[in-house]
Amino acid sequence: MAFIDFIKWDPGSEPVYAWRYKETNLSTFTQIIVAESQEAVLFSKGRMIQKFGPGKHTLDTENIPLLRSLFGLPFGGNNPFTAEVWFVNKLMPLDIDWDTDNMRLNDPDYKTMVPLMAKGRYGVKVSDSGRFLKNLVGTAASFDAKAITNNFRGLLVSKTKSLLLQVMQANSIGLKSISAHLDALSQQLQKNMAPFWEEYGFLLTGFYITSIDIDDRTADGKKILEAMAQQSAQSIAGYTWQQSEAFKLGKDAVTGPGSTGLLGIMLMGGGLMGGSGGVGKSMMDPPAGSNPQDGQINKNIPQHAVARDVFCSKCSKKFQNSSKFCPHCGDPYLPCPKCGSDNDEKASRCVSCGQPLVSAQSSAPDGSACSRCGNQLAPNVLFCPSCGLKVI
Repeated sequence: MAFIDFIKWDPGSEPVYAWRYKETNLSTFTQIIVAESQEAVLFSKGRMIQKFGPGKHTLDTENIPLLRSLFGLPFGGNNPFTAEVWFVNKLMPLDIDWDTDNMRLNDPDYKTMVPLMAKGRYGVKVSDSGRFLKNLVGTAASFDAKAITNNFRGLLVSKTKSLLLQVMQANSIGLKSISAHLDALSQQLQKNMAPFWEEYGFLLTGFYITSIDIDDRTADGKKILEAMAQQSAQSIAGYTWQQSEAFKLGKDAVTGPGSTGLLGIMLMGGGLMGGSGGVGKSMMDPPAGSNPQDGQINKNIPQHAVARDVFCSKCSKKFQNSSKFCPHCGDPYLPCPKCGSDNDEKASRCVSCGQPLVSAQSSAPDGSACSRCGNQLAPNVLFCPSCGLKVI
């Protein structure tokens, strides 16, 4: 039986972190050559006999007294014995991508349970070769990044999900603000995960969360993403969910059997998309300011009395001219008597049509019409109840 004289390991460029020499026929003349960043560990009969750092080491009984007690080897001479030699790469960091399966968070922003998934990367390197080999390697011939992923995936996912949800709930972190907290969450999880890796002889060099998102692999997640996309579109376009649903209803009525172009005009123009009359009223009533007998516009009705949208002179947002005040900023609605546009109380002319406006100090006799909006005034009133103009 041939005995091994020299043992060494060249890992090359492959990310291998532990490798077992294939032969076990050693002798007290066998030399182990350990490179920088490596550590060799001698195992026999299920026991770790000794570790060897960088350099050349001879496995004689003088250097390793434990061999005499294990094998009864005499002092001196070439004495054979059986043992395993493992090499461990201690300085190469191991960067591994990780992700979690579905985890459910009671989101503080949306006040409901949402399915989440997290992704990231962690880095480890071997810090204790003996502990690493005894706990993980077993009967394997080598140990690489894939082996670590397979061994730790279940434990890593379970621990990461638990810690992540605890931190998010304790700090009321929701989906709207999660991106701003990724660094803090990563640091907290690295601190909490470090003792777990130390048990297996690893040093956790880094733990990073790259994203936490809605889990679109679930039916609930897909529905939530669709709702969020619709909400964003409505916010940008400036319409509400109720208006969106009304638009769909109106479109169905227009394009359905027996529909006419006039019906479509009445649905879209008669208040369905934000008017006050409702669907039934919009379909049955003629538009404000029209003559039901001949369908012609009654030019005697002032424009500010026709139901329509106007823009606030203060905040420039749209609102119905049936309102006395802007629902967005509270500014009084002061309509032009000619075109109905909202004007500032100090304006001398209408910003839209140039119509001269009556000053707030202009007088109006008792029982006359308001000089601004045309509303009939009761005797002895101080302010117009329709537009708020001061009456002297």
